[in-house]
Order: sequence, then C-alpha cells, then structure tokens
Amino acid sequence: MVLTNGAQSNGHTNEYSREDWNDIQHTGPGTLAGRYMRMFWHPVAVADDLPAGETKPIRIMSENFTLYRGEGGTPHVLDFRCAHQGTQLSLGWVEEDSIRCFFHGWVFDQTGQCVEQPGEPERPFCEKIRIRSYPTEEYLGLVFAYLGEGEPPPLPRYPDFEEEGILDVQYYERECNYAQDFEPKPIHGAFVHSDGPPFRRKSIPISVKAEETEWGFTTFAVHENGQVKAKPYGMPNVHHVKAPPDQWGSGWTDSLVHIVPIDDEHMRSFSVELTRLTGEAATAYLERRGGVNRGVRKFDHEVVKLILAGKLKLKDVDPDSIDMTWLEDDIAYVGQGAISDRSKEHLGPSDAGNICMRSIWARELRALAEGRPLIQWRRTVGAAGVVATDGVR
Repeated sequence: MVLTNGAQSNGHTNEYSREDWNDIQHTGPGTLAGRYMRMFWHPVAVADDLPAGETKPIRIMSENFTLYRGEGGTPHVLDFRCAHQGTQLSLGWVEEDSIRCFFHGWVFDQTGQCVEQPGEPERPFCEKIRIRSYPTEEYLGLVFAYLGEGEPPPLPRYPDFEEEGILDVQYYERECNYAQDFEPKPIHGAFVHSDGPPFRRKSIPISVKAEETEWGFTTFAVHENGQVKAKPYGMPNVHHVKAPPDQWGSGWTDSLVHIVPIDDEHMRSFSVELTRLTGEAATAYLERRGGVNRGVRKFDHEVVKLILAGKLKLKDVDPDSIDMTWLEDDIAYVGQGAISDRSKEHLGPSDAGNICMRSIWARELRALAEGRPLIQWRRTVGAAGVVATDGVR
C-alpha cells in the first residue's frame, strides 16, 4: 500500500467530527465521505447506451451532470446547466465535440469553454464564460468520470478483464443507500435465497474473517467441509465476484462490480462480466443464451414496494415473470430503509467484513479530515484472494 499526501492541501482540516469519520452513507457535496469518493473514478454509464452525438443527464453522489458523446465518438462530462440562464444542458444538440444549449444556442466545447453566443457580437464576453468539465474515459464497456478536484489519478486498469471472452456490461438501480448493497453479507444467501423454511443451513459458514489488502479488504467464509469462499473488495466501492456456471453452460464467470451512489437514497450498480469462452464454444453459448447482455437490468420496484408494505407475499410472485434472485436481494437491501439506521445495529463475529470495511473507511476519512496521508489502493492480479470463488453474488 502506498501513502499519498493528496489530502493535505484541501483547506478543510478540523471541519469534521468523529461522527463524520464514521459516516460513509452520505456522499453529497461537502460531506467527508463525498470528498473521499470524489478522489476516485466512477462509472457513470454503459458505453453502448450513449451513441455518438447523443446526450444524457446523469446524477452521481447527489450532483447532476451532463454526459454526451461527441460526433467522433469521445464521451464528455460537463456541468448540468448552461451558464447563460441555467437551462438543463443535456436538452441541447451535439456539434462535433461541443454541445449547443437548447434555450439560446450557447455552445460549450469539451473543456467547458463557451465558444459561441448567438445574438452576442462581443467575443470577449464569450471568452469569459466557462463551465466545469470532468475527466472522462471509456473502458471495459463503461464510461468513467472523475468528479473530484485537481489532477485525477490514472484510471485503474484490470488486465484480467481485458482477456478474450464474452464481455457483458450491465447496470441496475436500487432505491436504497449504496452501502447497503456494497457491504459484505456472507450469511444472507442461506436465507434470502432459500425459498423460506427449511433454510439452506449447510451453506452457512462456521466462521467469517476479513483482512485488509492492497486493494481494500477480503472476506473469508469458512465452511464445515473445509471450503473457504473468499471475496475481494476494492476501496471505496468495487468488488470482484466469481459466479458459478449458469444454466446455459458458461463455466465460472468473473464479475467486476462498482456500486455508485446516485444520491443518499438511491444507488446504481455497474457490472462487467467476463465469460472466458471463445470461438465455436462462445458462439454456441451465445445462441443458447440469446446474445450479449448490454444495458440496464430491469427490476420491478413496484413489486418490491408491495411486498415491503405487506400487500404481496414473495411466495406468490410468479418466478417466470421476474428474476427472483435479484428481487430477493432488492427486498433485503431496500427493506433496511432508504438509509439504514446504524445506531440500532448489533454486529457479531459473522459481520467481520462489515467491521473491517468500516474501520478502514473511518481511518481514511479521519486522515482526510486532518490532512494526513491516505492509502493509494491498488489491485494486483494474482494476489491472494483476488481469484478466489464465491458462489453467491
């Protein structure tokens, strides 16, 4: 692990309390966790969802932005509103690598510089107008943006996900805080995905441990048969899953998952899934499965609301009408509330991953608040735990 002094010139020293050090749930502008999260790159869209010349409004960590792809294919992120009279900029038109406002036609290039003002003949006025632009890169089928201050760090690379195979890129949204989806949960599969009593008690680990790594932390669930299921997590909001073979004969599939806050009560999960099949085997697999998966994985949030309100029972949901595994998870996470009340929690030894993660976060947030060095997290392919298996997502 490498230390960096990037936090020392932030001008926020001593503005935060112990309560802030332990608050990872609130990530809006000005929050301590929000400042920390903005020091990392985050996926903001599936690349295939943004054709050349198209615009899209996006919301990340309680802030709104304008995402668009230039006519040449390069994605860009700018401020949400035009600097003239505040109209939503994504309503406008893409012209080469610039965007023209829908309201009065002001044009901003990819750097945020205003380059044209119809009806304003004085060019010096145009040159004085600039909105903020954000570093943007496309990688592994996702569009990433850096929303923090200053020069961004290099976008993390994942060489093992660049290997040959079938690359599926999807996202889904949940109506709850991102931490509820991200935090380790090695016990939940025996109950949430059990179809009710009798539960899958043989799948409950006899012990759970967690340890800090160069990437973040890894949880180790030890089972009665001696099997150890290890799941690696990357700070601040990434994890790596090896899923077992599916019904179409995929073999083991690697998934790289980013859990991104939309705001404090909504989150979006971006998943890059690599199935290592090539040639005729890949063709046959895609024919059985029905093609490559790209774009949104749709949930029925109304069904979730009905179940949580006691107006519908999970056992009465038609399993052919909905992905039951994802629905079960949605109920469990959203059932904690839009933002879970951690003051009422009672964590035990099986929550070792949660405890480890929160202690890392508290240490880093306190260091950020006090202007002390932070850890520069890095993932090493082949490091212990990174390629371990976990049969439950």
